Amino acid sequence: MANKTIKHSVEFQASPEEVYEALMDSRKHAKFTGAPATVSRRVGGKFSVWDGYAEGKNIELAPGKRIVQSWRAADWPDGAESKVVYEFSKTKKGTKLTFTQTGVPEQFAADVWQGWKDYYWTPMKKILEK
Repeated sequence: MANKTIKHSVEFQASPEEVYEALMDSRKHAKFTGAPATVSRRVGGKFSVWDGYAEGKNIELAPGKRIVQSWRAADWPDGAESKVVYEFSKTKKGTKLTFTQTGVPEQFAADVWQGWKDYYWTPMKKILEK
């Protein structure tokens, strides 16, 4: 089964540090998703979001600049694991988030692509741009 790569580019009217914190702070993460989240703030630490639906490990953390994590969903085949990279760059109006997820099982790619938009970028904008 082939794996897919998902890419998104999103603009937020918030600082790179605020966007980083929304993803890495357990309370803030739970607030915008509306679901329980536990996010370790150290490299090698684990995270579990959406009440355990998605989980993984922090590979690289550079506050306000970059997050790299291993990531898998509960309904993926055994052993399937992807890698997500969030890169933050400052813009005139706030932050550009460049998101790449590699290794997504093909049969889940369309849902995962849409899921990031519906369950991450849209609610994050609402909370960050108040």
